[in-house]
Amino acid sequence: MTVKIFWDDPYQTRLDTRIATVSGDDITLDATIFYAFAGGQESDSGTIGGHPVIHARKQEAAIYYTLPAGHNLRAADPVTVTIDWPRRCRLMRLHFAAEIILELTYQLLPGIHKIGAHIAPDKSRIDFEWPQNIAAIFPHLQTRAQELIRADHPITSAFSDPQTERRYWEIPGFARVACGGTHLKRTGEVGDIHLKRKNVGKGKERIEIYLADA
Repeated sequence: MTVKIFWDDPYQTRLDTRIATVSGDDITLDATIFYAFAGGQESDSGTIGGHPVIHARKQEAAIYYTLPAGHNLRAADPVTVTIDWPRRCRLMRLHFAAEIILELTYQLLPGIHKIGAHIAPDKSRIDFEWPQNIAAIFPHLQTRAQELIRADHPITSAFSDPQTERRYWEIPGFARVACGGTHLKRTGEVGDIHLKRKNVGKGKERIEIYLADA
């Protein structure tokens, strides 16, 4: 099993580790800081052993990285892993902004159902089944979200079940939510956000979330 250091320290941008397995262009690592797409959060970008990572995918407890053909890496080779920090930082900020907006939406609109989400470095989005224009709650939603962010609450992120690698985040008094993404240490790191509504089909509403300083 790959040791996933991005959970222990999501702010680490460089790691010296070793190749665990090689299968053609796909490799695994003994330990990694390079997050692979899961839960709607996009993969990091960066390099392994100086080679750009073309694709990263999670498969059960393993993470497979696709490198360019001819990388010539072998099992047990020492390598340095680097990630694009500005991208990771935006992903973490937009990820947690989406987490806050989702929980507040649940509180404001009982019975609403999330049907999808995506976290990219330019915006995050959450899709819902909802028969009305969801922008009606935006003034209250925006106010409550910014209050929570500016209060700069500490964010706990830990295992609920280490054996199955199930994790959660928690802000005491607000919410505890199952999630295996990378998380900020404090809500204040999100910064100011703004919301946009999009209708994506009959009975479906989308909230798009943007960072004010992006």
